[in-house]
Amino acid sequence: MSVPRNMRRVMCLEDLESPCRSFLPRALWEFASVGVEGNLSRDGNRQAFDDIWLYPRVLNDVSQRSIERRLFDKAYDAPFGIAPMGASAMFGYQADLNFARAAHAANIPFILSGSALIPMERVVEANPDTWFQAYVHSDRAAIGGLAGRAWQAGIRHLVVTVDVPVPGNRGSSLRSGFGYPIRPSFRIAFDGVTHPRWLFGTFLRTLLSGGLPHLENTGVDRGLPIMSLVAPKRSQVHADLNWEDLAWLRDRWKGKLLIKGVLSAEDTTIASRTGLDGIIVSNHGGRQLETAVPPLKVLPDIVREKGDMAILFDSGIRRGTDVVKALALGADFVFVGRPFLYAAALGRESGVSHAINLLAQEVDRNLALLGCTELDQLGSRLN
Repeated sequence: MSVPRNMRRVMCLEDLESPCRSFLPRALWEFASVGVEGNLSRDGNRQAFDDIWLYPRVLNDVSQRSIERRLFDKAYDAPFGIAPMGASAMFGYQADLNFARAAHAANIPFILSGSALIPMERVVEANPDTWFQAYVHSDRAAIGGLAGRAWQAGIRHLVVTVDVPVPGNRGSSLRSGFGYPIRPSFRIAFDGVTHPRWLFGTFLRTLLSGGLPHLENTGVDRGLPIMSLVAPKRSQVHADLNWEDLAWLRDRWKGKLLIKGVLSAEDTTIASRTGLDGIIVSNHGGRQLETAVPPLKVLPDIVREKGDMAILFDSGIRRGTDVVKALALGADFVFVGRPFLYAAALGRESGVSHAINLLAQEVDRNLALLGCTELDQLGSRLN
């Protein structure tokens, strides 16, 4: 798939930020890019990678190397996937479908967000290997209903986000006018019309093709509209969810069950005892608790308590060296969010494919430069 014209100067994932910031209205850009409060956790995620140095070995034959990785008995062509991101279709036209198609073509996993604006059934049609991430509270009838819908759609990997008992303090997003739902205002309208490429290529095209977007996967039925003057605010309080609810779901969900948002070895031990298939070590990209520890710093402690679970990792990955470092510290797989969202906004499916290829090339190049032929050898390249 050819590289979109507006992405031909994008040579790494970090190059996506500047053109995407110009393309998106301010409210959307800030919703995607910022963390909470002073952005200390968001920025700390990046700093944690910079604090780790790699130790190459030389004169090893690396001509026959592979970045393939097995996860849950499936062989993927790269050790990374696309993380769940809410309201993605507001950033790029049909972004969730483009994530699904690009991931399917590249043979990497994609996790559909529970806050997506495209029904899970349509996304699974585009990529039968789609995973699903859910926000749930302790109403077990509601949990069971959503899980039943996901299973009926063909989803076999269910990820429950557990680090959002209450919403994080994302003041900049609220000041710029982004919430669930967005309240139309002169400021929002002006923000849109001053970004005509987004207005015509994403928002108006979405309206013409399917009407006003809604949160499609929050329950058995369609959820709130993404923009409304009168619709009630989305309830995002999940303070009553607990380990007993996860155990209840474990007994009923026949597929792979994971939780996302773990940052402690103690919770890892409980997750293993609960019979979960995996956890995602994450601080929500620095979007929940300010000064929450960077996941990379706690990853080794968590790996020691993993039991039979798979350890997945997200938060802050931008380079192939970041992927390498997370794997070297014991992660089985990693997931990347914001850069793929920017790629979908700028270039739709071909943009996401370009971003996937860039990251895969970096991982492959770094493997060779470290004197490794397989990803399992990376642990020996840390001091």
